[in-house]
Amino acid sequence: MSWINNVVPPKIRSFLTTKKDTPENLWVKCPDSGQLVFHKDLENNLFVVPGSEFHMKMDAKTRLATTFDDGRWEEIPVAEVLADPLRFRAEKRYADKLKEERTSTGLGDAVKLGVGKLGGRDAVVAVQTFDFFAGTLGMAAGEAIVTGAERALKLGAPFILYAASGGARMQEGVFSLMQMPRTTVAVNRLKRAGLPYIVVLTNPTTGGVTASYAMLGDVHIAEPGALICFAGPRVIEQTVREKLPEGFQRAEYLQEHGMVDMVVHRRDMRATLARLCGLLMDRRPAAAALPAAAE
Repeated sequence: MSWINNVVPPKIRSFLTTKKDTPENLWVKCPDSGQLVFHKDLENNLFVVPGSEFHMKMDAKTRLATTFDDGRWEEIPVAEVLADPLRFRAEKRYADKLKEERTSTGLGDAVKLGVGKLGGRDAVVAVQTFDFFAGTLGMAAGEAIVTGAERALKLGAPFILYAASGGARMQEGVFSLMQMPRTTVAVNRLKRAGLPYIVVLTNPTTGGVTASYAMLGDVHIAEPGALICFAGPRVIEQTVREKLPEGFQRAEYLQEHGMVDMVVHRRDMRATLARLCGLLMDRRPAAAALPAAAE
């Protein structure tokens, strides 16, 4: 920098050395095609990359807003649970890591609940977000899903779950694993009441979540290209020592083999959910609340 101080005039020097206040996420690179997309364009396109149609991750608030009519919804509070039941510690204390995750994401945990109108009728929606601790299932996430099911029972409304997870949260040990039967019981209560439980599988949905509530829906919808599995393809390849088929464990492959009912583009998701809720509730969707293209 000495040559700048010696040769360049002060005003130009100030321009060269001043750090520009440029957003870090101004451009986003598509993981599939490598295409660079302006962040605002990506946001306006529901975080689907134009051209490749790759479905990027979507934050919980945006997901809820794009699901409910007119983007209007109310958050459902979830009772607090013990944050660090095992006092787990690795490189960092689990309690400290939780605080960091909550600060960086603005979320209490991996699952956010909302209630509002969908297709003109009441609906309860749970969104599991991969941004918080890889969407892992712990006590707080399990409590949120149970709370969502209970609110749906109280309202006599459909319960819709967007799943995205890396599996059970190992830092909570057996307390995490116990959320699998807890959420299964909550889903069975919905079924006994005759209320729809619809699961939207997003990328990725894996591990204990896939082994429990994510595969218990009346209808399973998947976003295009979503990885849906218990153990990932790399683990399976290493175990069976064989090359797996193209697209193995992706949404389209699972639809062809009967594990998923339909693969739906994000732009069509709200209209599809509204229609399904109407059919499963034995009522026609309120056409006025749906986009003209979906009528």
